[in-house]
Parts: sequence; C-alpha cells; structure tokens
Amino acid sequence: MSDYYNAFEMSPVPAPGPDAVPPELFRGIYGMPAFVTIPTSDMAASMEFWTRGLGFFELFSIPGTLVHLRRWAFQDVLLVQAESVPDRAPAMSFSFACVLGQVDSLVEAVRAVRPDSVDGPRDTPWNTRDVEVITPENARIVFTAAKPFDPASQEARNLEAIGITPPGDKGEHASRH
Repeated sequence: MSDYYNAFEMSPVPAPGPDAVPPELFRGIYGMPAFVTIPTSDMAASMEFWTRGLGFFELFSIPGTLVHLRRWAFQDVLLVQAESVPDRAPAMSFSFACVLGQVDSLVEAVRAVRPDSVDGPRDTPWNTRDVEVITPENARIVFTAAKPFDPASQEARNLEAIGITPPGDKGEHASRH
C-alpha cells in the first residue's frame, strides 16, 4: 500500500494536456512556503531578464535592496542586491512549472533578451518537457511542463516502476502498490 494520493487541487498547476491553460499571474500576499533568493550585482538587468524573458512581474520592491518577483502562486523569487555574483552557474537548479503551450514562447522570449542563456527544450524520462536557463546572476533555472500522460509510453512505465500510477477520475490513490 502506498501513501501517495491525488492532491492536485492544492496546486495552481493545471492538469497536463495540449489545451492546458496556465493560471493567471498571482498578485495576492500569502505566507510563502518556499522561495528562491538570488543575489544580483545589476538589479536593472536582472529585472529585465526575469520579467521580459521569464514572465515574472514585480510584486514589490525595497529600492536598492530587494525586488520580490512572482509568476504563479508559490513561484516567488527575491532578487537581492549584492556586490558580486558567482562566475558560473552551479550544478544545482531550481525548477518552476509551466504548461506545454508556454515552452516555445518562453524559449523565444529568453533568447530575445539573452540569446545564449537557454538550453532545450528536452523531454525527460519522468514525462516532462524542460527548458534550462542560466540567468544573468548565473542561477540555473528550469521551466518544466508536464506532458499529457500516455499509459502505453516508456515514461508511464518509468513512473509505474517507482510506484506512481495515474489517479482515477474520482481522486483515488495515485498508486496501486
């Protein structure tokens, strides 16, 4: 018996599919369950990249110190003023959900702002299409979109091998194990 169960109702991420529509940008104030803090030595360049390239908006700022950016609910980034940034991106990355219909336009928008900073899209063995972006601050950011679930696919077999199977139509457990 598994402890996995369908809890998609608590997420702003829509169900995967070719017609999935991304949620609206979220402007509410809430206690953030998680967020990313990114040091920047050029706040203006960072703001342009994150807003024009990645689709975030400025929720609020403390001039000369911090800019709070957001996309969907629970996709919060704090840009903080710093003397310097790392010379290169770390191996570690931070991922943000998107929908399949946003992948190509995201790649185009990033390339318009900073042409050599995007890699992908590429499909993963866990049924997503991912785009990796290296930001001006040398942060490694991944935008990941769930692909429609095909029960006959290799990705479905990969997930089932670790105990994850698709939920039924009535919110049943996500695993039969």
